[in-house]
Amino acid sequence: MQHFYFDHNATTPVAPEVLRDLTATLVEVSGNASSIHHYGQAAKKKLENARREVAERIGCDAKEVVFTSGGTEADNLAIFGVGRKAGRAVKHVITSAVEHPAVLSACAQLEREGSEVIYLPVDGDGVVQLDELKRALRPGTTLVTIMHANNETGVIQPIKEISALTHSCGALLHSDGVQTGGRLPVSVKELGVDLFSISGHKFGAPKGVGALYVRKGLSLEPVMFGGHHERDRRAGTENVPGLAAFGKAASLARDWTEFAPLRDRLEAGILARVPGSQVNGGGAKRVPNTTNIRFDGVEGEAIVIALDLRGYAVSSGSACSSGAVEPSHVLLAMGLTPAEARSSVRFSLGPGNTVEQVDGLIEAVEASVAHLRRISPENTAGEKRPA
Repeated sequence: MQHFYFDHNATTPVAPEVLRDLTATLVEVSGNASSIHHYGQAAKKKLENARREVAERIGCDAKEVVFTSGGTEADNLAIFGVGRKAGRAVKHVITSAVEHPAVLSACAQLEREGSEVIYLPVDGDGVVQLDELKRALRPGTTLVTIMHANNETGVIQPIKEISALTHSCGALLHSDGVQTGGRLPVSVKELGVDLFSISGHKFGAPKGVGALYVRKGLSLEPVMFGGHHERDRRAGTENVPGLAAFGKAASLARDWTEFAPLRDRLEAGILARVPGSQVNGGGAKRVPNTTNIRFDGVEGEAIVIALDLRGYAVSSGSACSSGAVEPSHVLLAMGLTPAEARSSVRFSLGPGNTVEQVDGLIEAVEASVAHLRRISPENTAGEKRPA
């Protein structure tokens, strides 16, 4: 049986060109980038070339790029780096109810350390309302952290407008750009962010490499201690082969807008052929590769398993939350009931997906949902089947 991958928001396969660069660096560059001898300087050259390639991808200066182990560490460095910088002063942080767990968990830790954190609500499409942000901001606000695009629904937040409001009260703005950096044309200067997180494995690089954009002149409290790596912002010997591959992926990164017609074809086909289906966040601006669809009367996890048995890999939500029994916090914040949230499935397209695969997936979804409804004790209206 052939298998087809529609879970690119969880991770992407390593691109062939990136793999070649990774293996070549592993073989040819053996030095520590902090060493001053020939081997160390060869590693340093590779590292700084990758830094330039990543910087060019997001529109900043190379010195503003701090390498990390991925998006989670980048989020943590931004939030703790700013949130703890004020020392013992009471800190006021604003985030949203639909953030990735890497942001929400970090903010919860700040609360345990004495900070006040406000979690902004979102509308029915999952968009942060600017009026809510205006009401939450105050002169003592330290940091606002709002994601660029949601990993479950693909909904894009109005970061430029959020930036203007945030800076009007003297606060800093961090945005989790893991689902957009390397996939869409992104300029951190145009967005107006002070900090921006990206992760290599979301666009063809290996897992375990990422970066945090830190605006020039902004000082952070480190969260890891040891050497003076990354200009004293992130201690630890750099993963030169992985970061070289990260840079290569950034230099090859494509505009994922090309996947919008395939995503739209998938949505239209499912909605037309599967009764009781609806797109979550469909009324908002979204990244072009993602759709989140709920299927009344069927558990999303059951659909994921059924599709996997038919050769299609999809997700019932964030891969970082897989195995959790709770319904998606993102969908609940958008106003869905727990049952509706549990009946939702995420489809995320990427390189390699074709029209033929999409059409096959539509047929597989139709057949899987119909089968699951037949064997369910409840029908699509939520009523008991007649005896």
